[in-house]
Amino acid sequence: MKRHSSPDDPSIRILKVGERVRHILSELLARGEAHDDVLSAANIAVTEVRMSPDLRNAKVYVKPLLGEEEAVILKALQVNTAFFQREVAKRLGLKFAPKLQFRADESFDEASRIDQLLDDPKVKRDLEEE
Repeated sequence: MKRHSSPDDPSIRILKVGERVRHILSELLARGEAHDDVLSAANIAVTEVRMSPDLRNAKVYVKPLLGEEEAVILKALQVNTAFFQREVAKRLGLKFAPKLQFRADESFDEASRIDQLLDDPKVKRDLEEE
């Protein structure tokens, strides 16, 4: 049975390359290879990498752990973007190295907000009636 996909659905290859980039960046950050004091001292999770269809651009979503300053870490990542792009290109083996754009991952904050809404007594009351 043929799967019908929309033009917005990423292909398997795009998803695989994005996941490979995520692993490479996670490894670089975990090992402190960026030679940046802010990044070496921080625990940073690379939660997702979204590749463009041509694999030339990558949006990298990161989340600092342990309540570390998100803005400072994002700035340090942006300053060291050239290093990360070089390392990803070297380890990935693609014809073109993807241009990395680091962004804060807001999905955890959004999930927390939804949990708070669902814990509201009024909402619980409405859900129980169904």
